[in-house]
Amino acid sequence: MKYVLVTGGVVSGLGKGVTASSIGVLLKACGFRVTSIKIDPYLNTDAGTMSPFEHGEVFVLDDGGEVDLDLGNYERFLDIKLTRDNNITTGKIYQSVIEKERRGDYLGKTVQVVPHITDAIQEWIERVAQIPVDGKDGPADVCVIELGGTIGDIESMPFIEALGQFSYHVGSGNFCLIHVSLVPVLNVVGEPKTKPTQHSVRQLRGLGMTPDLLACRSSKELDGNVKEKLAQFCHVPLSNIINLHDVPNIWHIPLLLRDQKAHKAILKALNLLGVATEPNFKEWISRTKVHDKFHESVRIAMVGKYTGLSDAYLSVLKALLHASVAHNHKLIVDWVPAEHLEDVTFKENPDAHEAAWGLLKGANGILVPGGFGDRGVQGKILAAKFARENNVPFLGICLGMQIAVIEFARSILGLLDANSTEFDPEAKTPCVLFMPEGSKTHMGGTMRLGSRRTYFQVADCKSAKLYGNASFVDERHRHRYEVNPDMISQFESAGLSFVGKDETGRRMEIIELPGHPFFVGAQFHPEFKSRPGKPSPLFSGLIVAACKMSRTFLPASNGHAKLTKGIHNGHLSVNTHTGNGSKSPNGSIYGVHTNGNGLHADGSC
Repeated sequence: MKYVLVTGGVVSGLGKGVTASSIGVLLKACGFRVTSIKIDPYLNTDAGTMSPFEHGEVFVLDDGGEVDLDLGNYERFLDIKLTRDNNITTGKIYQSVIEKERRGDYLGKTVQVVPHITDAIQEWIERVAQIPVDGKDGPADVCVIELGGTIGDIESMPFIEALGQFSYHVGSGNFCLIHVSLVPVLNVVGEPKTKPTQHSVRQLRGLGMTPDLLACRSSKELDGNVKEKLAQFCHVPLSNIINLHDVPNIWHIPLLLRDQKAHKAILKALNLLGVATEPNFKEWISRTKVHDKFHESVRIAMVGKYTGLSDAYLSVLKALLHASVAHNHKLIVDWVPAEHLEDVTFKENPDAHEAAWGLLKGANGILVPGGFGDRGVQGKILAAKFARENNVPFLGICLGMQIAVIEFARSILGLLDANSTEFDPEAKTPCVLFMPEGSKTHMGGTMRLGSRRTYFQVADCKSAKLYGNASFVDERHRHRYEVNPDMISQFESAGLSFVGKDETGRRMEIIELPGHPFFVGAQFHPEFKSRPGKPSPLFSGLIVAACKMSRTFLPASNGHAKLTKGIHNGHLSVNTHTGNGSKSPNGSIYGVHTNGNGLHADGSC
């Protein structure tokens, strides 16, 4: 097994996740099987209880693991299925060591960070690296490891020590260290400054690790003099200084690496040059290069509570992108804060209320993503009502589906006090209930998580057709509330169709409104399995319906591209105004301003 370690220096948010994913793509293009591990130095056991404001979205795996959003980048870029053990946290390591100590496994020894914690880290990496994640038998050829945080953080010190030991353990030719560091360009002087990277590398060397490659993040391309200076002071060969400057979209990053022959340097460090093939990027290039050729756009209103932080909906954004690319349209996402649609905002801030409704009414499709808590719920209900009454394509995910059910109960069934027990534990008409197997005392890992099977109840429904007329589908879940099964007959009599159910037939998975252009709700999260070349069927359904809607707003002279089922490529832009009329931090290329993953608002990785 060969190992590639990606570390970061100077500041967080440099794009280590996308860099690590792109390195995996590069190695895969050279003919190698690749797996990935993300190390998060925080004490949480997993990301399940962390606020989206703190850490972005919680990505859910097939096995129910609630993990860092970087694992979503790995799965999308590499088209693999990871396990919960591919995300290592300080909490997991310390928990495993303490459990061993309580069992007496250390035979009365004093348990210490070195060697017990560091040994546990190394054992975990070696064990997980052997797990096949690409559907084939046997372990992968290369494991790409990303160490979260920044070199020098006190939380990551045990991992740095463990990885230093690990590099000696696996031996020369089996370990490659790539350090991602910032080379800022100061506006005052207008030239790149190498000193921060010099200090970062010096600190890394002081901890016993020497980088094989330097991946330099900058706003613009670095000239030869800057690279020579970095090579001289950081003791890294000039050919191994890679510049990752700002690009139009993150799909360019593997191509940047290839063009600078990063694969040659990595393969040389891993003694793989003799068995590697030339990188095959034919499909990747076709997906990347033609994105700017699309002139028609499709506008989707994203109605949520975390609209100021797009990381909270990263997988949803990516799934929308994948679907719009597949159907030859440029995606425009309008961020609509759910609270701004509510009557209380009309009284307190009429301008924000008007702006939010303006975005909603101008959209070709409406998406209400998952979430927790009662903030903005009434606004989401109003968005679902608007979509239902005005034949606007609608997709509700998890809470978004439950919202649609509540709105239907109030508006069509006349049950004005219908609600979810999540928002009103004493609701007189609880059409959404707490699941019987859930825990009300413990938060972490107590939801209905991971891949579960949904059986289609109506063969010719839109959802079944989108899934290729399948009789069932396996999708990932993350919820603790469900539609009240005792009210299903009442809903269906009034016209709401529950076209997908679980194996018991009592847990509702997919809703549809027959006769509506596209009104679908899913209890599962289809965004987690969407891939660049294989968009999620439900997201494709929303985009196709929204594209048809957009035609009514286009001048005849613009012409209309034919929608096809093939894999094509597009460009994602984001409306730069949120519902309150202020400039959004997401307003730029790809609309993904992440904490170390994906593009910043300036188009960097």
